Amino acid sequence: MIEPGDLVERIWERDPTVWTGTDEAQWLGWLDEPLRMRQRLDELGEVAETATDVDDVVLLGMGGSSLAPEVLRRAFERDRFHVLDTTHPKAIRRLADSLDLDRTFFVVSSKSGGTLETRSQFDFFWERGARRAVVITDPGSPLEQLGQARGLRVVAGEPTIGGRYSALSPFGLVPAALMGIDVSRLLDQAEETLEACRVAEGNPGLALGLALGAAWQEGRDKVVIRPNPHGFGLWVEQLLAESTGKEGRGLVPAPDESPEGPDRQAREVELDEPYDLGSEFFRWEFATAVAGAILEIDPFDQPNVQEAKDRTSQILSGQGRGTVPGPEGTVEGLLEQTEPGDYVAIQSFVDPAEEERLRPFVEGIRAQTDCVVTFGLGPRYLHSTGQLHKGGAPIGCFLQIVDDTGPELPIPGQKFGFARLINAQAEGDYAALKERGRPVARIRMEDIQL
Repeated sequence: MIEPGDLVERIWERDPTVWTGTDEAQWLGWLDEPLRMRQRLDELGEVAETATDVDDVVLLGMGGSSLAPEVLRRAFERDRFHVLDTTHPKAIRRLADSLDLDRTFFVVSSKSGGTLETRSQFDFFWERGARRAVVITDPGSPLEQLGQARGLRVVAGEPTIGGRYSALSPFGLVPAALMGIDVSRLLDQAEETLEACRVAEGNPGLALGLALGAAWQEGRDKVVIRPNPHGFGLWVEQLLAESTGKEGRGLVPAPDESPEGPDRQAREVELDEPYDLGSEFFRWEFATAVAGAILEIDPFDQPNVQEAKDRTSQILSGQGRGTVPGPEGTVEGLLEQTEPGDYVAIQSFVDPAEEERLRPFVEGIRAQTDCVVTFGLGPRYLHSTGQLHKGGAPIGCFLQIVDDTGPELPIPGQKFGFARLINAQAEGDYAALKERGRPVARIRMEDIQL
């Protein structure tokens, strides 16, 4: 193991041999992004100024483009800011019917510019007449070209930052500005922690990362985030799971779980007030990079995310049903396959409005097993914990929940609609897990006694 002082120095020197010695140096732009964003405050202010006369702001995005804005939205209690990170037709229809598009501003956010969900949402609202929008994407992406063609302002992302490390980049800070958050104050907090992370002594990111890694070495690979203020665990889930869940190892984020258990480590979120998010975003990013060095993996790639996407594409192209998938296996049969140290992942491809109704069911599963139980909405989790499920240690048991998606909702320019899309995503991920030999079962929402 590298000495802590050397580790910090080599991270700031962009030394890829801290991890695997491949292309890690190309993905360390997040180290300096708070300082760069300080120089772009006027640009953020200009974007926010264009939306001062609207009633609602809607962010269209997935994963790294949506999770930090969702945490900010909750922390600052911005109820008129909506994060749409689902393809469920009931949710999209419900939001669309509630909006006056002339008084709604859209944020179309995708680093790659090729995210199918975001492009489908964008085309859907554009066809309905939405014209007030800003696009956030990396330079040269298909979304940049589309935004320019539609006459929209495009805010450039930093290409040397992966999506899950982008909270303090335009992908987190443009939404923050549109929420009326003092971005300069948020950056003050981030920069204070950034400077503290430059040296070994008193380094909050280093301390957290070393603790995460040391506990993993002891077999405590479940990271319990409790309490979980403002749903901060939603953001941590992607950061930890997608960064460390590969090569048969990984940290399993478990927001709201009990910390009691030999395979668990409890980690606190340090938020005295909402603006502390600037500090916490950076602290956890640095910590994850440190933990990645201990796990001896590349914390900046996501080699197994494409599997479910490929399966989905095959189904949408006609090589699969694309209808509501039927039940397969049982809850009892799945839980019987668990062993000490496993985790149970409940993956719900349902209307997000049903999430609260499912909580008693999730707690019931916890009561039936000594394993950690996690919960994720699909397709959101595909852009978050999905990498861990396929590339991490083979200790997961997966329960998929599907529901009646209701009437089809067409997607402009596509041969499929949102119902077929979310069903294909559920079917594609199920097939990818099954192919890897992961224990998996599927039940219908209608069959659950709530």
